[in-house]
Amino acid sequence: MSATLHGMPERFDVIVIGGGPAGATCAGLLAKEGRTVLVLERERFPRYHIGESLIPVGMRPLQELDLLDRMEARGFERKYGGSLVWGNRDVPWNFSFMKAAEGTYAYHTRRADLDTLILDRARELGAYVVEETTVKDVIQSDTGRVTGVRFTLRGSAGDYEASASLVVDASGQSRVIGRKFSDITWHNELRNVAVWTYYDNCDRLPGDEWTNILIEGTADGWFWGIPIDKGTMSVGYVTKSDLANADDQSLEQLFLRERDKTTRLKGLLANARQHAGYRTARDWSYTNETFYGDGWVLVGDAAAFVDPLFSTGVALATLAGSSLSKVVNRILEHPAIEEKALDRYAGNYRAFFDEIRNFVERFYDRTKYKEYYYDLAQEIVDPEQLHAPSTDFVTLISGLSGKHPLLKINLDDLVANVTEP
Repeated sequence: MSATLHGMPERFDVIVIGGGPAGATCAGLLAKEGRTVLVLERERFPRYHIGESLIPVGMRPLQELDLLDRMEARGFERKYGGSLVWGNRDVPWNFSFMKAAEGTYAYHTRRADLDTLILDRARELGAYVVEETTVKDVIQSDTGRVTGVRFTLRGSAGDYEASASLVVDASGQSRVIGRKFSDITWHNELRNVAVWTYYDNCDRLPGDEWTNILIEGTADGWFWGIPIDKGTMSVGYVTKSDLANADDQSLEQLFLRERDKTTRLKGLLANARQHAGYRTARDWSYTNETFYGDGWVLVGDAAAFVDPLFSTGVALATLAGSSLSKVVNRILEHPAIEEKALDRYAGNYRAFFDEIRNFVERFYDRTKYKEYYYDLAQEIVDPEQLHAPSTDFVTLISGLSGKHPLLKINLDDLVANVTEP
């Protein structure tokens, strides 16, 4: 059997393992710059995934991919803010993204549709996308540098090989390369379990809250309620893993018991019909100890993931994918800057992630009033107190502070150092 697939080059500029939002964004933007890119995806799209609510900063990479008009045409539900039952005495309150920037919004989506849209766009831009593949191992040179991957194709006997100047691991929690070269740190404050399902014929929040995500706290956890489209809602419950294992109830029984203790959510579901089974996830907040190595780099959930309280998953994945594409493009132009450029990317990525994680961990203290959470956000994004704390809160959870280096990694000094006579 040929070592390469029919119609494909033997060598690429970049191989991306995983065609989810991080991998497809990185691949698409590199292909847009004229790079030869191979995407190896384990599933056949469209495929199911959780994480259906976006935040405004995630619109930036989607705009770079020229996808916003297509999202509108597909009828994705616009998201203008959030409604919470959270804090001392569980007093309801809400926020609007418009407070951070006029005209700002995000979307609620079915991830199967969104992820397919991004991966198809990567194809349009010139990336080679092969689905239903399993990456078995990396290929390394005598010096240990990763120079390619070995993979199988569903229904086909034998292995295939592909080589590249750089390999990007965007394989999500599979961590194909990360698992080989890096340990992970679990964030014990966020060792949670989630159980979720879907309902039809749901009511909506009133007035300006019509498309808001609902976040409602209970004594031992919290619920999300995401209006995906029309009367369909994604509903999930999150609690600490040790509490979920404290009695003999199943996670489904725990979900139902806690759902009946809610106020606003229970009202929205009064006439609803459950139309899907239950799904679960556990202990998902982690960070890789190493984000890159000789010939390889991590992005998206393969690098780190944080609790879904503020719907940062897709935005962090696409932002990192976009930033990494720019870094990799400069590395391909100036290979000598690889280690320092990837180190800068990794440092900025880790700092951005830690900022979100630290805020989420402290936000979980529900003994406070909303003013405490506003002040906490101001402490992180606006220590000079140039804006109102409530504005800083929206700015932070929108990802729109615009100050973080991950949004604009500058490598000019590294390039200058290697191009001087």
